Amino acid sequence: MNFALTEEQAMVKDMVTKFAENEIKPIAAELDKTHRHPEEICRKLGEMGIMGVAVPTEYGGAGMDTVTYVHCMIAISKACASTGVIVSVNNSLYGFPIKTYGTEEQKQEWLSPVASGKCEGCYALTEANAGSDAASLACRADLKGDKYILNGVKRFITNGNVARYCVLAATTDPAKAYKGVINLIVDLKNTPGFSVGKIEEKMGILASGTAELVFEDAEVSAKQLLGKEGQGFRQMLSGLDAGRIGIGSQAVGIGKAALEDALNYAKERVQFGKPIATFQAIQFKLADMATELDAAELLLLRAAWMEDHHMDYEKESAMAKMYGSDVAMKAAIEGVQIFGGYGYCKEYPAERHMRDAKICQIYEGTNEIQRVVIARKLLGQR
Repeated sequence: MNFALTEEQAMVKDMVTKFAENEIKPIAAELDKTHRHPEEICRKLGEMGIMGVAVPTEYGGAGMDTVTYVHCMIAISKACASTGVIVSVNNSLYGFPIKTYGTEEQKQEWLSPVASGKCEGCYALTEANAGSDAASLACRADLKGDKYILNGVKRFITNGNVARYCVLAATTDPAKAYKGVINLIVDLKNTPGFSVGKIEEKMGILASGTAELVFEDAEVSAKQLLGKEGQGFRQMLSGLDAGRIGIGSQAVGIGKAALEDALNYAKERVQFGKPIATFQAIQFKLADMATELDAAELLLLRAAWMEDHHMDYEKESAMAKMYGSDVAMKAAIEGVQIFGGYGYCKEYPAERHMRDAKICQIYEGTNEIQRVVIARKLLGQR
């Protein structure tokens, strides 16, 4: 594996980094305070191809690779974690399954608008009783003629309040467990029987809406089925593998923001007649933060490289997401500690980084589930 970026990768990374620093970071605190969806930022990122980094250009994306995606996600999430997860869902949870399993017609109709950034997508998996146990879906999809009739409620859906399109995980028969899972592409704006339910009040990533999706006898054409019946659970798992690279990258971006802010503050904050950066206790915190975040980034790049080379990267993406989110949370906590009392106040961004980092240990598979995945792979279990 060569860590040197190609000329094209370096160009995209530089472009996105400058955009994030100049246009996203200055409004991040306002987005957090007002809970406002960054509509204008998403449209601009779409024009740059970043809402579909690894989607071929014929479907509206940038036609790049997953390694480039990791660098873009870190840069965006370092500026604003909420914007980062919106980009991640568009690319991974929504874009990946359609790009991978969709027909040509499905890609043209339902991937292109999202990958080009004209609108947002989402992935509806979680339910009240189906989180880590993803096979225990209750949302029903009953085939009647050439239509599926949908009934059920999805919970904690990122982008759910703003998304135009959705990849929906449902079951044709709960008694079949994972064998009954299917994925359907749903046009949320043109599906009678669909409504947005509760919008969650959250700890962090406040500019990213998290919503209930409610389906009551909603009709979806059978042509909107991804692949065939019986393939949905495997599609789900592969999509989550891809998604974990996105969330791990989001976490590392947050951690890098926490480190950068803490480092700058430590150089300026004077106690006992000298900057606190001269104290070994602070230096050790900064050194550990930097080392662990670099290690996490390397894990992400390995997983991304393996995906790009069509290798089995399930264990590696789980490691990258787990470790990346754990060290990001640690960095955010240490950042608050370095800021001292100011770290606990909204005047500085340290408390926002801490609130934003926590969710990365939970969504797209809790870190406990990541450890289960890693252990199963190590033991040769399925």
